[in-house]
Formats: sequence, structure tokens, C-alpha cells
Amino acid sequence: MTRNIGILGAMAQEIDEVKALLTEKTVVKIANREFVVGKIGNVRCVVAFSKWGKVAATITATLLIQEFAVTDLIFIGTAGALADGLKVGDIVVSKRLVQHDLDARPIIARFELPLLNRVYVDSDPDLTALAGRAVTNLINKGVESIVGKEAVKEFNLNPTLHFGDIASGDQFINSDEKRNEILSLLPEVMCVEMEGAAVAQVCLEFKVPFTVIRTISDSADHNARVDFGKFIVEVANAYSRAIVGEIMRLM
Repeated sequence: MTRNIGILGAMAQEIDEVKALLTEKTVVKIANREFVVGKIGNVRCVVAFSKWGKVAATITATLLIQEFAVTDLIFIGTAGALADGLKVGDIVVSKRLVQHDLDARPIIARFELPLLNRVYVDSDPDLTALAGRAVTNLINKGVESIVGKEAVKEFNLNPTLHFGDIASGDQFINSDEKRNEILSLLPEVMCVEMEGAAVAQVCLEFKVPFTVIRTISDSADHNARVDFGKFIVEVANAYSRAIVGEIMRLM
């Protein structure tokens, strides 16, 4: 079967450089979304901005599957660190995804996906391993070659790769109180964002392999010191291009 890879970015600025990798490009507009269809190397791809939040990302992922028949889905973007030891510029590749704001008690257990009898959705092991290889290759090559000397110095970048659980919710987490609450209930979660677990549920129900790749942009509390907008443009965007390009090279 010919692979047709869907690539979602959590922010438009995080996938500008991924779109630049595409050749033989065509643009399709559906439901106020722009899907860029083409090839990266010899691999067919469709790249789109997921839009923010679980509902918006669910719509975009569903369109990728139903309208563009993607065979695999890669979600890439930034996240706030929850686990101790994670630092700005580190990269987390998902093992499992969970919705930290899902609570239908007393009907079902907290965090459980209705009618699916599970809390976590597992990433595809092969696609996740491939993402890990791609990130490892780029780290070994040197992040300076990806983002430049000035960005490495400004953001103190010395990235490491982590595999772990990622939590999603329709909340921007920027307080110690909320961060600690999530960790107390879901202690294995490494980082938090707003879309990945919803996309994971879509892929589970459509039986589409997926992985989620998140660059740590902040500490998900009031102590964050990074210029988020600048980080997205100068670091996350470059990371996305390099990681996606390497994944396609390895396929």
C-alpha cells in the first residue's frame, strides 16, 4: 500500500517550514481549513494546521482521514513540561495520550473515553519508533545546524529525546496549582497541550496509525521565561521541518 502521510501542526507557524518541504503542491480548502497536498521526497503528504483545541483538531484530523485518505498521521507542535527534568527545547514523542479535562463521573471513571472503555490511547509503536530515530539523528547532528547559533544561545538549547505520556485539554496550563493537580491525578504524564489526545481518539476509531511529537516550550507554570512567540518562529518551526523531513527520509 502506498503511504499517504497526514501531518498536523498545532499552530500555523509551527508548520510553515514543513509546507516549504513539499513539492508538486496543490492547496485544497475545506471547512475553513487549508490542506496542502504534495510530496516530501518520495512520500505523499498532506499538511494542515489543526487549529487550537480538541474539537478543532478533531475536525481537521477527520477531514484528513475521510477526504484525503491518509494512511498515517503525525501531529507535531509544542507543549508545556510537567515532568521534572524536562527543559525548553527537549522533544517528547508520545507513548500514550490522555484527556486530562475529561470527567463524566459518576457515569464512568474520570478520564475514561465514553463507550471506548479506556483512559489512554496508545501511539502506533512503529511510527513512534520512526519518530524517535528521526529525532535522535537530528540531535546527534547538532541542534545548531537546525536553528542557528543565536537561537541555541538565547533559549539555552541542549535537547534530549523522551518517550512518554502526553495529556491534552481545552486549557492553557500556566499555574503551579493546575500543573500539580494534573500530575497528582496522572503522575506519568510528561507534558501537556491542547489537541493530541483528541486526534489520537480519532485515529483509534478510524484505525489509522499515529504519533505525536511535542517540543517543550515552557514549564506549564507561572515561572515560564521563554518568549513564546519567538520560540515558535525560531525554534519550533525549524524543529518541525527537520523532524518531519528526517522521518520522510527514513520511510
